[in-house]
Amino acid sequence: MTLNHLKEKLTTPETKERFLDIYLDPDKAAKQPERYARALDRFLETYGDADISVFSAPGRTEVGGNHTDHQHGEVLAASINDDAVAVAAPRTDGAVNVLSEGYPRITIDISGELHPIAEEEGTTAGLIRGMIAGLKEKNYTVGGFDAYVTSDVLGGSGLSSSAAFETLMGTIISGLYNDMTIDAVTIAKVGQFAENVYFGKPCGLMDQMACSVGSLCHMDFEDPENPRIERVDFDLSAAGFSLCITDTKGSHADLTPDYAAVPAEMKAVAGHFGKTVLREVPEAEVMAEIPALRAELGDRPVLRAMHFYEENRRVEQEVQSLQRGDIEAFLKNVQASGNSSFKFLQNVYTSRDVMHQNVSLALCVSEKVLKDAGTKEKNGTSIPCSSTGVARVHGGGFAGTIQAFVPDSSVPSYRDAMDAIFGKGACMVLKIRKYGGMKVF
Repeated sequence: MTLNHLKEKLTTPETKERFLDIYLDPDKAAKQPERYARALDRFLETYGDADISVFSAPGRTEVGGNHTDHQHGEVLAASINDDAVAVAAPRTDGAVNVLSEGYPRITIDISGELHPIAEEEGTTAGLIRGMIAGLKEKNYTVGGFDAYVTSDVLGGSGLSSSAAFETLMGTIISGLYNDMTIDAVTIAKVGQFAENVYFGKPCGLMDQMACSVGSLCHMDFEDPENPRIERVDFDLSAAGFSLCITDTKGSHADLTPDYAAVPAEMKAVAGHFGKTVLREVPEAEVMAEIPALRAELGDRPVLRAMHFYEENRRVEQEVQSLQRGDIEAFLKNVQASGNSSFKFLQNVYTSRDVMHQNVSLALCVSEKVLKDAGTKEKNGTSIPCSSTGVARVHGGGFAGTIQAFVPDSSVPSYRDAMDAIFGKGACMVLKIRKYGGMKVF
């Protein structure tokens, strides 16, 4: 499709309906024609006119299963209506050019070997190379392309901007060279491969799977090569709640050792029993060996292992609660997950900088605001309402974001409280999107 042809389509009733289907929120959907038009203009300025396609990949929110995926555990996650959008066109010379809004253009040559390059570790170029290498290794057709990318998945926000980008790159290759036949699970696995091997971050598969598959999904990684995926049919809006993500503006600088220590310590506990991950070790065996584990590894690995077992069970309880429409039981488990992450997993702040605890502060204020919002006065006495909101650390932790499920009536006061501390726009009210990586046009 030519750029001009697509620009003409952006304001048609059919396209407006399509945007509402993708982005769900009427205000957000109404902003998309202008957003997409700007992306088309930037592509034209950068690369010239071409036969283009447009792709989208969502960010994700982790609903349950904090730091369980890398131990082959269970996760409840959802794609959101913030996304990364790419205008892309194929090339025939083996060059890949990616210009992301606000960043310098990246150019890599994929016509030769696609092995990891040390200088690209920790860079977007490494992720692009890793995605193309992984898909080529799986015998999919790959090729060069020009792309302009714009994203409202805030980097460092715990909404997985890197996984959204990986999914976007995989979806581009699927669309331009494979007739959109690369399945979502394959793209997710290749995204994890790119991040582990080419970027150098030892992440699990949950982020990539949530971005690539879409919707609200229960994922079981007991067999990570063949994860079990179950879509959960639950309408949060119909239950009277909104999903709020607050960016606490904590610095992610030098946090890689903190992130890496979580799976490393859990795996060390599994290694004590001759296993690779905790899913392979019965909880009772860990409990029986606590004295020996403390002597060998220290206390924190044991606490983190205990978190894994409890959190794995909580995911199943959350899924069952949602399936039977029991929002109260679901919220109770979300709160228990947050408490466990704070006390046992210990990923709310870095122990190397205890004076900065943005996430801890956000959780403290959230608890107070939501508790106050969930009471009503009767004869001069505060009476708790049945449905109050809950908040918990979101994503990898240590800095970044918190997640809150807030009664719709309390959203304005909650958002005002968060924005007053962390800056205007810090609190985002999101929808759960039903699509993963997709070709929009």
